Amino acid sequence: MSTTDMGGLSPRKTFLGHPRGLVILFFTEMWERFSFYGMRAMLTVYLIQHFLFGPEEAQGIYAAYAALVYLMPVVGGLIADKYLGSRKAVIIGAVLLVLGHFTMAFEGTGGRERITIGDTTYAIEVDGRNQDRKLFAVNGAERVEIEVTPEGVKRIGAPDTRTAPAQVEPGGAPGAPVAPVTAVETPAGGFPAFTPVGGYSLETTRDTQVGEPLLFLALSLIIVGVGFLKANISTVVGALYEENDPRRDGGFTIFYVGINLGSFLATIACSYLGYTYGWAYGFGLAGLGMLAGLLTFILGQPWLEGRGAPPNPEKLAGTKVLGVPLEVVFWIGGLVAVFPTWLLIRRHEIIEAVLPWAAGAIFVAVVGYTITRLKGTDRSRMLVAQVLIFFSVLFWALFEQAGSSLSLFADQSTAMPSWFNVGYTQSFNPGIIILLGPLVAGLWVALGKRGLEPSTPVKFATALALVGSGFLLLAWASLNAANVDFRVPLMFLFLTYFLHTVGELFLSPVGLSMVTKLSVERVVGLMMGVWFLSSSVAHIAAGVIAKATATATVAGVVTDPALALQTYASLYNTIGWVGVGVGVLLLAISPVLKKGMAGVN
Repeated sequence: MSTTDMGGLSPRKTFLGHPRGLVILFFTEMWERFSFYGMRAMLTVYLIQHFLFGPEEAQGIYAAYAALVYLMPVVGGLIADKYLGSRKAVIIGAVLLVLGHFTMAFEGTGGRERITIGDTTYAIEVDGRNQDRKLFAVNGAERVEIEVTPEGVKRIGAPDTRTAPAQVEPGGAPGAPVAPVTAVETPAGGFPAFTPVGGYSLETTRDTQVGEPLLFLALSLIIVGVGFLKANISTVVGALYEENDPRRDGGFTIFYVGINLGSFLATIACSYLGYTYGWAYGFGLAGLGMLAGLLTFILGQPWLEGRGAPPNPEKLAGTKVLGVPLEVVFWIGGLVAVFPTWLLIRRHEIIEAVLPWAAGAIFVAVVGYTITRLKGTDRSRMLVAQVLIFFSVLFWALFEQAGSSLSLFADQSTAMPSWFNVGYTQSFNPGIIILLGPLVAGLWVALGKRGLEPSTPVKFATALALVGSGFLLLAWASLNAANVDFRVPLMFLFLTYFLHTVGELFLSPVGLSMVTKLSVERVVGLMMGVWFLSSSVAHIAAGVIAKATATATVAGVVTDPALALQTYASLYNTIGWVGVGVGVLLLAISPVLKKGMAGVN
């Protein structure tokens, strides 16, 4: 450790040349991202397999959840800026996140599916959670493995009786076929060897009394917790450095590594426990990760040296509402906010219907303000920022298929080694960022020294083209490289994530910086809110896209792998060309946008 004098303040202890508080924030954020991404890696598959939501419904829930996760920090940031300060807001958020992640570990009984053939009803049980899972029909002591296909239900190991042997009918030619059999009993009786579509019925019941309410409560706690924590912990990082401190960018780079290190470790560890031993173990580990983050932040307070304090500590301490201290009011308010969030997440169609219109109205109002109230370079820079925010919505709508349709593509249409599970695919993105992030950052520095660094609009255009290219690659592989089970090699999914991640590195690190540099100072907070709001809308759009990939499942197992792969290929081909085409359009107008930035790089 060493000390350094910063801007006339008391000497500050450092670690590896940075304020030592960065160590605390690094590990706090690492564990927070560990919990968040550990849960996300399993969420969509968990909704389908455990609660037996259909793929369309599950992806709608995920989209609404993700949209609110990106919307709430707008509110949390305003509360911290005006009243609580960043540190106190982070603690409230972390406590709510701990409660939310541990609540996810209580599964309830989930969903139950039954199949009725004739007068007999069988319970459907599932062994396994990964791609090797099997369906069984159970009635008393009878337990037989079955397969549900587009043609009907087949008992595994029974003779194929869908076409009867050729024989001579009275008056017919030798070998004339007999009409297809509707339902054929095996010699020993019990579950039929084959029952065609129309010869059976399926009934699904879900745990709506305990399991589902707890699921939505957990998601609501996480949403509100992220609202208090997400934007504010980054604010504390910034507060560690004085204005124009040359170490600031390096500090945020280190912090960004913490984010992705936590994400990478979580998707491996939580997925391993969740898929191998049970969902509760994976979600429980995510909860322990968040608890570790909370303890790290609380115990590390002295290292933060008062940074991120309330803007007016005396007013916060002295203000009471109905006799209750103001700080306690925000604790209570955080818990109260969970209830309306719980109602919204259960009715995700409300969010899908209202949020895009509300966001559109706000965006139009901001554009109107820019055109009518600003002039000169202030107006042109603000308009460029708004144009880039508009294009970013499409990028994130495509990129965020990772948590929804790409997770299900991994489960339903990707060939994986036996030791690999679906959740591991979520580690591709953070792993690639850890490896390539420093290289891309170094590339910009090297090009900048030579005057060759691309402008922000060109980086955004490249990101869109890359995310579109990733989907085109996966569409091509789906049509040309699938095996007999209608699964594409894992390599193609990895390469898709590779292209998407390189696109993220072109767009994400410069996005927030772009907003702060191009916005007029008096409305920079509003523009940051618009940026987060656009990300929220992007998740709603991502949900609409993901729903279009949905195909039928029974007990969480897709019934028509060929149709599933064909559906993915068709949609990914469409959105891939949209991404590339819009990227080319943005590239074409980038000189105009660069001119409008009026000297801002």
